[in-house]
Amino acid sequence: MTRRELLGLTAALLARSQPPAAPVVIARAESYTAGLEPVLSTVFDQLGGLERLVRGKTVTIKLNLTGSPALRFQGRPLGVTHYTHPNIAGVVAQLMGKAGARRIRFVESCWASGGPLEEYLLDSGWNVRSLQNAAPGVEFENTNNLGKGKRYSRLKVPGRAYMYPAFDLNHSYEDTDVFVSIAKLKNHDTCGVTLSLKNLFGITPASIYGDDAGEQEPNENPTKGRAESLHFARRRVSRSAPQEISATPNPDPGYRVPRIVVDLAAARPVDLAIIDGIETVAGGEGPWVEGLRLVRPGLIIAGLNPVCTDAVATAVMGYDPRAGRGTAPFRQCDNTILLAEAAGLGTADLSKIEVRGLTIEQAKYPFS
Repeated sequence: MTRRELLGLTAALLARSQPPAAPVVIARAESYTAGLEPVLSTVFDQLGGLERLVRGKTVTIKLNLTGSPALRFQGRPLGVTHYTHPNIAGVVAQLMGKAGARRIRFVESCWASGGPLEEYLLDSGWNVRSLQNAAPGVEFENTNNLGKGKRYSRLKVPGRAYMYPAFDLNHSYEDTDVFVSIAKLKNHDTCGVTLSLKNLFGITPASIYGDDAGEQEPNENPTKGRAESLHFARRRVSRSAPQEISATPNPDPGYRVPRIVVDLAAARPVDLAIIDGIETVAGGEGPWVEGLRLVRPGLIIAGLNPVCTDAVATAVMGYDPRAGRGTAPFRQCDNTILLAEAAGLGTADLSKIEVRGLTIEQAKYPFS
């Protein structure tokens, strides 16, 4: 091998070892009604267009509907506090339909429920019929159990996993061509921030990973969350699924949850991350967190790589996306974004991310 060939090979290997970078768009959006469609249309155009991403394909859209619909902050609609707003979902579906998507499936693992997602959305104040008519081929699935599938899909973590080598998930996360995470711009009591990556924590079915999951087989009628197994390691997940790698699990949720999120993002990669920051909350992820407050950043943030998108969104919130444990917002937890970068899923280095639309400084809205 010549010196030139050796240098070329070394450069290629170094380039391959660098976490990928992808552009992120920040856009001003003042309302969930007037002007939302042209804003989102422009955002998608700035990312290269929806058509090349969705034409002729099945698209699965993971919503963020964390906590019971009965838990409301100051009596306000869920979509302007801690849930994905239904108008964001509707406009995204409409634009994807125009771009030629063959099928659009909305999914969420509904809190303490194994019933139809449509019923959960109705309880949450959504106009399900309007959403269904937003585009041809719109479907809904509650992924908290088998749902409409006949078996669970086992999605493996490529390379070295942090916590779980694979996950047993509802078929919707495998039976798709494009996976979209529509998250909310907000803090999280355990993870510091909850954006497009943390949204994936909700793809785990409570039938297997929940506090009342079957010990040997899934419980298809789950009524509880996932705190005992995934947050605190006080019980094992159903033995029907791959078990945690460590024989002596770390019980610290600030250690566990960020790593589980990264494993999920590696097993089920996000193709498009959309973060709703028009109206939201700061100080936590939902009304059960003390000190929650309403904020109105008036922003949409989107990108084709969830790590890059979350890094930019974290900076917009006034934080350093490369901050370590003990520094806001990661005071009591490890930084999910950095763990994802270390796993090779994307870069958290803002100098390597092309930001289109507004600059981070123009969009900055401090959450602390």
